[in-house]
Amino acid sequence: MTSLTQRLLAQKTTRDRFKFPCTREQAIDLLTAAYKAEVAFRRRQFIADEYTASHIARLADFLTSDTSRFGLMLCGTYGNGKTTLMYALRSATNLLNRCGEFNERRVGIRIEDARDIAKLYTARDQRPYNEFKQAEHVIIEDMGKEPIEQMNYGTVISPVVEILEYRYHNQLFTAITTNLTPQEIRAKYGNRIADRFNEMMQVITFQDQTYRK
Repeated sequence: MTSLTQRLLAQKTTRDRFKFPCTREQAIDLLTAAYKAEVAFRRRQFIADEYTASHIARLADFLTSDTSRFGLMLCGTYGNGKTTLMYALRSATNLLNRCGEFNERRVGIRIEDARDIAKLYTARDQRPYNEFKQAEHVIIEDMGKEPIEQMNYGTVISPVVEILEYRYHNQLFTAITTNLTPQEIRAKYGNRIADRFNEMMQVITFQDQTYRK
């Protein structure tokens, strides 16, 4: 890197990637315990199969590696554990917070359904929408279920797209669950968002099986 490049880079604010302060194996153990707790909370039976173990391991890889990606996208059909894994991530993060593992820095993860985000935008008080958009770590549930465009006082807006663009430009940790395929995401949101996702998102694909029986 040339000295001129270094000087220009020094003018920019580089954000640290969201990581767990532990080894991969410790992250797997923590996420597995948190996943089991989420299943028990819903009064369901935890199924210890290779698919769940693989999803947890891939999430642990992301959370303990030095990667340029700052987002997660969990893709798959209904009822195969995407939401449970995201709530397990938040629960595990909260536990690390309580134990002071983030060097006295508070790390919180906010979760909102994509349809509720669209409603927040059109509310009279937009502070909750802006607070979510600017939060350091967020999870957007069920992306693709919300209306892409809405009318707000005669103006056509795309609330979820606006959030994704903002978080891409500011390199903020963003996790998404969706039932859409990558091809469907490109068709629904356009090439611009699809290309943003290719750069920022680590994709974890969930198999076509359901635990809701």
